[in-house]
Amino acid sequence: MHTINVLIFSGSPRKNGNTEILVQNIMAGIAEAGGASELIRLAEKKIHPCIGCGGCEEEGNCVINDDMQDLYPKITAAQRIIIASPIYFYGVTAQTKAFIDRCQTMWSRKYILNMRSRPTVPRVGYFVGVAATKGERVFEGAILTVQYALDAMDFSYGGELVVRGADKKGAIRAFPEELARAARFGAAIVESRQDVSR
Repeated sequence: MHTINVLIFSGSPRKNGNTEILVQNIMAGIAEAGGASELIRLAEKKIHPCIGCGGCEEEGNCVINDDMQDLYPKITAAQRIIIASPIYFYGVTAQTKAFIDRCQTMWSRKYILNMRSRPTVPRVGYFVGVAATKGERVFEGAILTVQYALDAMDFSYGGELVVRGADKKGAIRAFPEELARAARFGAAIVESRQDVSR
């Protein structure tokens, strides 16, 4: 049985903020279950916005030469992906959205050029989100955005882990039940199967 590798993209502009604390607990659960993970902080990467030039529709490659070029092969090689972001105005952060928009090249490969990766194992992706407020619909926009991004990357959607009401930096530490749930979420990604959010 081979090790499940989980690639985690954190779109929080705050290092060691609530989203990252939640992610650290997920990573602990992944490790405890025998998996491996890699955390990539998008705020530390130079990722320019998509310019809508259509260049990726020709050969499946993005014309912009920045840090995103190093991330494409990581996405292609991953078995599991987590996209994590705090909620800004009912959506993902600018850092997360720039990353997602630059996955247009992967959409072009899949849907225009028919260059699907055809993996030998199921590829599943997840969303992790933290919101300062407790609105019933506060995560809806972000979840839809991530679902469509994962589809472009050729991953099925396995569910989400979301936490409401954590505002100030580090506030999520006062939610021990959510941190424990995050560890279980990480373990379930390795041990299961696909949908771990139910």
